[in-house]
Amino acid sequence: MKGFLTEAEISLDSKGRFLLPMAIRKKLPTENTNMFVIARGFESNVVLYPMQKWDAEIQPMLDSLSEFNAEARKFKMLFLNGATEVEMDATGRILISKRLLQYAGIEKDATLVANGGKIEIWDSTKYNKFFEEVQPTELSELADKLLGGNVKF
Repeated sequence: MKGFLTEAEISLDSKGRFLLPMAIRKKLPTENTNMFVIARGFESNVVLYPMQKWDAEIQPMLDSLSEFNAEARKFKMLFLNGATEVEMDATGRILISKRLLQYAGIEKDATLVANGGKIEIWDSTKYNKFFEEVQPTELSELADKLLGGNVKF
């Protein structure tokens, strides 16, 4: 599957639906292009996974966690709370459940952030605030810490 790489401002209608931009729709896998799983993100956002990515990567990772481990059970319960299979309609709209909208604090305006094989959906105010609070040197420091000094761009 091709990775996504874009950022877009969207508005939700009164039912909690948004229009997936054509630039993202063009990069969807050819199989099950209208099916997704939408779930909680880690930063009070929601994440839209194409079904192909969910089935190939996310579900097997969840299945590999031991049911005998209390932390694994708690993680799965938290991560899957409100997770839903959703279908993009013929016009390209996707519905976000009220539970997930509430979790992410999204009311009307949101920002889609395509991140590799998934799409993060943020309340626009929270998204902008995140970047306002980032120090200019943090990108370099994180790159050094996570990628090491041997990576050259």
